[in-house]
Amino acid sequence: MPLYALTIFTGAFLLFLVQPLIGKYILPWFGGSPGVWTTCLLFFQTLLLGGYAYAHLTTTKLRPKQQATLHLILLVVSLAWLPIIPGASWKPTGGEEPTLRILFMLLACLGMPYLVLSATGPLLQRWFSLTHPHVPPYRLYALSNVGSLLALLGYPFVFEPLLSRTAQGYGWSVALVVFVGLCGFCAWQVRKLPDAPVANLAAPSNETGDLADADSTPSALDKFMWLALPAVASVLLMATTNKLCLDVAVVPFLWVLPLSIYLLSFILCFDHPRWYSQKLFGALFAAGCGSIVYLLHAGSGIRLPVQVSVYSLTLFAACMICHGELYRLKPTPKHLTKFYLLIAAGGALGGLVVAVIAPLIFNEYRELQLGLGILAYLTGVICLLYRSRSLVLGIAAGVLGLIVLIPILRTGLSNDLAKWFGQLYLEGKSFYAARWREILGMIVVMIVTLRASRGFRLSPEWRRRMAAFPLVCALLLGVVFTIQAAEDARSVVLASRNFYGTLKLHEYSADEPDSHYLLLAHGETTHGLQLQASAFAWRTTSYYGATSGVGRALDLLKGQRRIGLVGLGVGTLATYGQEGDTLHFYEINADIVSLAREHFTYLDQSPAKVEIALGDARLVMEQELARGEKQNFDLLALDAFSSDAIPVHLLTKEAFGIYLQHMRPGGVIAVHISNRYLDLRPVVEALAKHYQLHFATIDDQPEPDQWWLYGSTWVLLSTDKTFLEQSDIADSAQEPPDATANYVLWTDDHASMLKVLK
Repeated sequence: MPLYALTIFTGAFLLFLVQPLIGKYILPWFGGSPGVWTTCLLFFQTLLLGGYAYAHLTTTKLRPKQQATLHLILLVVSLAWLPIIPGASWKPTGGEEPTLRILFMLLACLGMPYLVLSATGPLLQRWFSLTHPHVPPYRLYALSNVGSLLALLGYPFVFEPLLSRTAQGYGWSVALVVFVGLCGFCAWQVRKLPDAPVANLAAPSNETGDLADADSTPSALDKFMWLALPAVASVLLMATTNKLCLDVAVVPFLWVLPLSIYLLSFILCFDHPRWYSQKLFGALFAAGCGSIVYLLHAGSGIRLPVQVSVYSLTLFAACMICHGELYRLKPTPKHLTKFYLLIAAGGALGGLVVAVIAPLIFNEYRELQLGLGILAYLTGVICLLYRSRSLVLGIAAGVLGLIVLIPILRTGLSNDLAKWFGQLYLEGKSFYAARWREILGMIVVMIVTLRASRGFRLSPEWRRRMAAFPLVCALLLGVVFTIQAAEDARSVVLASRNFYGTLKLHEYSADEPDSHYLLLAHGETTHGLQLQASAFAWRTTSYYGATSGVGRALDLLKGQRRIGLVGLGVGTLATYGQEGDTLHFYEINADIVSLAREHFTYLDQSPAKVEIALGDARLVMEQELARGEKQNFDLLALDAFSSDAIPVHLLTKEAFGIYLQHMRPGGVIAVHISNRYLDLRPVVEALAKHYQLHFATIDDQPEPDQWWLYGSTWVLLSTDKTFLEQSDIADSAQEPPDATANYVLWTDDHASMLKVLK
């Protein structure tokens, strides 16, 4: 057994270590979009399905000696893919469809090794059940998930800080050679088994804790659940990851957190039935759904630690239900590979829904609500068809607990415990006072529902009508999500979604000509607005007013200027363009270019020459340098935000090295660092220190009556100290950092979010 355990552990470790490794490698090539990781997950889950299908077909159609021979051949062939580092030829040039390019690149660089690793778990567990017929193999599945979890946790805290991306790639390739040797030795042992069909070999007895009889054939309903439960868990995994990455940054830590939660649930559920309590996780899931309803309503008004905690705990409860019920429905080892095959198919189906289908049918991110609603319904189905009385009780407890939890969420968290409890009391008092009718109505509905079920009482017997309660709760949850979606779309006149995120064109104050304006939002962040009255249409708005850092710098630059702008938005900075100027925009999202041209007039009205380079700014600048096209910018403005997510690859040491090659002597780099959750000033100041640049940080807060202007923080960097010492900049700049200042230098190999969290 130690050989099988070591091989399965090693394979699972490499299987999940390569995921953040390859994702981080290609992330800067595609604009740092959350879609990069979503597409990677789709590839990994699809190849996992391929590996499980291979394991199922070989173990059911081939004799042990044939299985071992075939797998030995594939193990050797997989070494031809090494090293797995993608070549520069895979970098996009600007107009390609990102999803297909990423999938083909991953297939070319990682295809066969990942397929072989994916087959390791079910294949070696089946081999183990053949060589050790009286030892249950399911704990080996939990062990494989332990290896996966350790790989995920080890990447952001061990491998990423200590090793460069190239070293990580070569190190993983060497480790794969070791794995091939271990797996080859297992295959060689299997060749010694009796030359008889697999179906005739003895199968071990089943473990306790499942619903399937030891000699029974799985029903069609069981097989459906084997597919549906992992599919929903996969949808929630990817949807939660998208939510976290959109609000903070697309970094390995925020990939690892949801995936670690997902794997932890597998580990616990497949280790032993005692870890899965239907009452506990039913209550947590019900409370989590209600909490997410509130968070989606409150938006950015809730502090980030609270949001991350609620989304993570809800994901954990949901995955425990999915995988706990999956374990209870597990078959005898005779059907082991089919069981794992359908689990993998469900995971791939969930990935397909989020990465491919959802962008085609939704104009915004609705997968989280979809996944929660479907799982709520499935819990009702499980309660009804499998007589899960404990799950009903847990859901009821969670719903009742929401009455206490909602006021807590309204207050958030505070460092001052006494102040927090005082605020909690006031918030709770006002909440209940204003909404006592609604709360009373909820209680009445719950009582009526429970009475109608005619069996919801603390007795050991199952009552069929108990299932009415979770089914009604699922219906109500779907109704609430639908109402929220309708409210979110109230002011939206146009919405679109693609690989790079969601865009919404809002129209406000249409009945008030002087206040009528259009606003473009990317996620929850404004990308610009324009007043529609002709007298005010040329007015500079949002983050770019005359007193902002970039506004002051542009006003001080004289003569014919060449200005680079990373991030187009609606083209507001074109208002600073003068006759003879050139405005060179870099924009990765073609939909933004279309919206800026069709619904806003900044670009067309500007007297300056407007150029738009489509593609990731950093890659396009690299390509311009390779062609000998130095831009000689007088000013380069970095303003590329998707929601509050930070494009980390645009703020690294290597990125600034590229920017500086495009600057004329004494040119100014203006970095927009406004962010709800991260303090980016230490990052930009560290870059200034590294490249010996002078800098000034300007925090601009417009007058209240200038509602069309937003508060903003810009950092201006230049080799020309005298430019930054001019009164218009120096008098508004913040105090420079002292000797105790914290500097956080980001590189392509490592960028720590923890050090800059507010």
